[in-house]
Amino acid sequence: MLSMTGFGREEFRNDQLEINAEMKAVNHRYLDITFHMPKFLLPIEDQLKKIIQDKIKRGKISVSIYISGTYTHRKQLQTDWDLVDQYVDHLKQLQTKYQLSGEISMDMISQFPDIFHIEEKEEISNNTETYVKNTLLKAVNSANQMRTIEGKELRKDLLIRTENIQDNIKQLGERRKIVIIEYQERILERINRYLENTSVSDDSKLYQEVALLAEKGDISEELTRINSHIKQFQQIMEETDPVGRKLDFIVQEINRELNTIGSKSNDTWISEQIVYLKSEAEKMKEQIQNVE
Repeated sequence: MLSMTGFGREEFRNDQLEINAEMKAVNHRYLDITFHMPKFLLPIEDQLKKIIQDKIKRGKISVSIYISGTYTHRKQLQTDWDLVDQYVDHLKQLQTKYQLSGEISMDMISQFPDIFHIEEKEEISNNTETYVKNTLLKAVNSANQMRTIEGKELRKDLLIRTENIQDNIKQLGERRKIVIIEYQERILERINRYLENTSVSDDSKLYQEVALLAEKGDISEELTRINSHIKQFQQIMEETDPVGRKLDFIVQEINRELNTIGSKSNDTWISEQIVYLKSEAEKMKEQIQNVE
């Protein structure tokens, strides 16, 4: 079991290059990856996403990559040809207008400094691409170590709560038998008071009606289903695939059964236990929101 919360940072340095990669992960319904990185890394964004997708299946992932150094920059001399054409054209106009002699030479044109300029372009070489991918992978692995540690704590907490629910469900099952008898006795007492002055010809039918009324308050089916859900919950926690959504669904089903028991119950002790169990189930649901 993995938590969806984690953080990883990794650095790479050599004589010409420095790379810093950070990855933050928080809970999210799906896998959502966003990058903050230099524009020249955009051509390999899908490859960087694949590195994360191979390691993480669910969560909101924010990745920041910073690169500095001369290794990522290339200087390139650029000529403003449109400006050169204008210079030459104007020089020819000067010659014609003032009847000047001489040729327009290279030395003359090169005196105009604004026709040349140096551009510094950022680009990614094969080596830089490899360094970036390896650095990101290490950052992801570092975050996964944190997610694994927190996942173990989440599993431990959920396991304790499922065991608490099992213990309480067992007590509810034992109390159920007493409650049914008490409920039947109360029903009979009320009927007898009502029929004190009335003769009933068919006692068996009367007792059958009493049994049916008592069954309406029987919670045995709900207890059985909750036990089944808890066992399934514990089994799913041992799976290696992401289990968060499955666990969330099962807790919803447990809550549904607890609500049914609460509506059926006419026993104070059972009602108090249901309040406690619903509180435990709610805490489980909150914890599961962080499970991948």
